[in-house]
Amino acid sequence: MAVTDPNHPAHLAGQRSRAAVAARDKEAWLAVFADDAIVQDPIGPSFFDPEGNGHHGKEAIAAFWDKAIAPTDNLEFRFVDTFQCGNEEANVGSIVTTMGGHQITTEGVFTYRVNDAGEMVALRAFWEVDRAAATATPA
Repeated sequence: MAVTDPNHPAHLAGQRSRAAVAARDKEAWLAVFADDAIVQDPIGPSFFDPEGNGHHGKEAIAAFWDKAIAPTDNLEFRFVDTFQCGNEEANVGSIVTTMGGHQITTEGVFTYRVNDAGEMVALRAFWEVDRAAATATPA
């Protein structure tokens, strides 16, 4: 993966986020976020967010973890390119989810925005539910 600045604050926050997910550590994941952060994964209405408004604040982000991350067996991040602008980073690639004996590959663009303290204020994921679901195969 091409990364312009491996010490960019958004890149570091993204690394902390992914490491916490890999470790299955909900508290470490929540610690990456500012109190007023938003998670939109995916952006728009989905089974995780029927209204499509995103998950605002740590309590809602914790509930997102319980719905979207906790039930999985494994999440593998396969980013192939990274773009850094201002206090944000956009990663192009896929997330491979193993769950319930199946594997789903979610291709998209995954963005992180941080505040001046390096806390994540927005995690946004541009991916299509139907497109991801069509990749389901036995693990």
